[in-house]
Amino acid sequence: MKAGWKLFIGLALFYAIVTVVYWQVGGEAVGITAIALSSGLALMIGYYLWFIDKRLSATLPEDNKLGEIADSAGELGFYSPHSWWPLPVAASMCAAGLGLLIGWWLTLIAVGVLLISVLGFVLEYEKPSTSVH
Repeated sequence: MKAGWKLFIGLALFYAIVTVVYWQVGGEAVGITAIALSSGLALMIGYYLWFIDKRLSATLPEDNKLGEIADSAGELGFYSPHSWWPLPVAASMCAAGLGLLIGWWLTLIAVGVLLISVLGFVLEYEKPSTSVH
């Protein structure tokens, strides 16, 4: 992770310098804003990676210069093998985007369906506690 946060902090500094140069050259307001926001985004990601690296305080397999590919083998996480929730999330996002073109009524309906879909997706494997008091 050490390389990751250094890379993103470097990108944030680069974008900040480019923003100032673009502003001084007489760039348009939209370009200045976009480059400045790119700098902020890279800074947020770099800070997050630095914070996590500081909390873990361990050498990750990708940071070991003498590391082998097998060093990072193992379980990477849990991925749902048969979830249908991404389908309504994607459909409601498409409807929300289409609603911006057609009418606000469609956007409002789609955002409501999107909230329900995201909750279903996030809470798919949550089970209510059945403890007896």
